[in-house]
Amino acid sequence: MPIRAVLWDIDDTIFDFSAAEHAGVLVHLRNEGLLSAFDDEDRAAARWREVMELHYERFLAGEITLAEQRRERVRAFVGPDVTDEAADAWFAAYYVHYEAAWTAFPDVVPALDALTPGYRHGLLSNSATAHQERKLARLGLRDRFEFLLCSQELGYAKPAPQAFWAACQALGLPPSEVAYVGDKADTDARGANAAGLHGVWLDRTGTVTASDLRRITGLDQLPALLAADTRFGAPSSIR
Repeated sequence: MPIRAVLWDIDDTIFDFSAAEHAGVLVHLRNEGLLSAFDDEDRAAARWREVMELHYERFLAGEITLAEQRRERVRAFVGPDVTDEAADAWFAAYYVHYEAAWTAFPDVVPALDALTPGYRHGLLSNSATAHQERKLARLGLRDRFEFLLCSQELGYAKPAPQAFWAACQALGLPPSEVAYVGDKADTDARGANAAGLHGVWLDRTGTVTASDLRRITGLDQLPALLAADTRFGAPSSIR
């Protein structure tokens, strides 16, 4: 069957989350006088990422809320006895610098232009709707997509098949007619494949190979992949 729609991940697929996070936390830690606790700036940013991934997984598992995972990240840097109110204020100060660095990858709009109107577009994110709506509006991209579904409201997080099926239901299409594009090999591409969609791994680093996945290193390669005569019936030549 032909691919009729593309579902998109957001962070590090459309939005350059890693760059914004790195820039934002370094400014904030410098302002807070906390950089001196680390050997160098890269180690400080790496520690912030490690803490984020730890507590964000807890959020995705339903153990804590989005706000609670933010507070736990703050406590890992400031101390375990920080009150909720103080943690919220600390994170809000960080968020100002993080938001100032928000940007979409430069290949996003050209890819959307090339794929529209030939394909419909939706968004599926492991996050919260209000958070991602704000981000997409700020980037000027929200109106390029029919809908946004997020794990917090769905009750399912990728790679659970129910998350992908909910997005297909929103499109009114069977999974076999939908492609999913994301930056994580397991959560996005393999998760989509397991749910019956056509997973496409966006490996922007271009340093890892995975023979079992349809892999692109930039969104400029996506239109050709979707338009291939094989319609995903055979392994892609783009690796």
